Amino acid sequence: MGQFHRHDAVNLLSKLTPRRAWNMLKVWSSYRISRLSGKPVQWGYPVSVSFEPTTSCNLRCPECPSGLRAFTRPTGMLNRDFFRETIDDIYKDLLYLIFYFQGEPYLNPDFLEMVQYASSKKVYTATSTNAHYLTEANARKTVESGLDRLIISIDGTTQEVYKQYRVGGNLEKVIQGAKNIVRAKKEMNSKKPFVVFQFLVVRPNEHQLEDVKQLAKEVGVDDVWFKTAQVYDYENDPHQLIPQNQKYSRYKRLPNGETIQKNKLENHCWKLWHANVITWDGLVVPCCFDKDALHRLGNLRHQSFREIWKNPAYIDFRRQLLTGRKNIDICANCSEGTRVWES
Repeated sequence: MGQFHRHDAVNLLSKLTPRRAWNMLKVWSSYRISRLSGKPVQWGYPVSVSFEPTTSCNLRCPECPSGLRAFTRPTGMLNRDFFRETIDDIYKDLLYLIFYFQGEPYLNPDFLEMVQYASSKKVYTATSTNAHYLTEANARKTVESGLDRLIISIDGTTQEVYKQYRVGGNLEKVIQGAKNIVRAKKEMNSKKPFVVFQFLVVRPNEHQLEDVKQLAKEVGVDDVWFKTAQVYDYENDPHQLIPQNQKYSRYKRLPNGETIQKNKLENHCWKLWHANVITWDGLVVPCCFDKDALHRLGNLRHQSFREIWKNPAYIDFRRQLLTGRKNIDICANCSEGTRVWES
């Protein structure tokens, strides 16, 4: 699982225009040159952008600012008109749009309308949901919107295990929501969206890896992805989330009892060249690890995206990455490889 899927791959490639392909080449080559020279070079524009529909969430997951209601930045809903203006500015170079950062996307009443607008621009669209709002009506609207990929977070195959991380969640609703979207696709004769069960592997659920594969087959979703968990206080692991199976952990315990990250933090990051995140209120931040938008590289309420993407603040941030990434707080707990692919 987690491997090549022809229909999804063909669908993604169908969004590729000559201009987007040329932009991808410029971004990749400028990234390679930046790594070799140690100096930030950026010739292209983002291949992928994450847009935050809302900061609101119905659950209270222990390692999530939305769940903990712990934001220091303003909270709210993405405005439909602001979203359209931004997409109009960037869609010609943009290949992939992720409708997710923090919060539950389906809580924004205009969410699927915004998906439909991006789809009309031939941009590949994806979102991540806890599936509590995938009613029969919303499932049909999701298919009608043209959404290309739907990631459903399902971190347990029994209610007792599921609720240990998805605090306040109802597994029965999640499974029914998944069934609703699978049924809607069949009834509407649509191959989209590509539906994924994403399983965040933590200690309470690591014994259910095979169970979730079986559940996925029974429900009829397209794939299962296993994702490693980011734990903020991993030295102490206060919520006891770090799995014992090292394959699914971002961290390892040394003989002296100390817990460290498995991956070495190197002075480069592909994300800062090909992608970025836009908060619901227009702040442009480096990546999804900046959950509280502490590194604000621009504000789309005051500048165009193209101005922000190559402004002095962005150039300086990329320079810091190339020279001393360990000194950037949001990079300190970044593994870059968060999914575990299996055959």
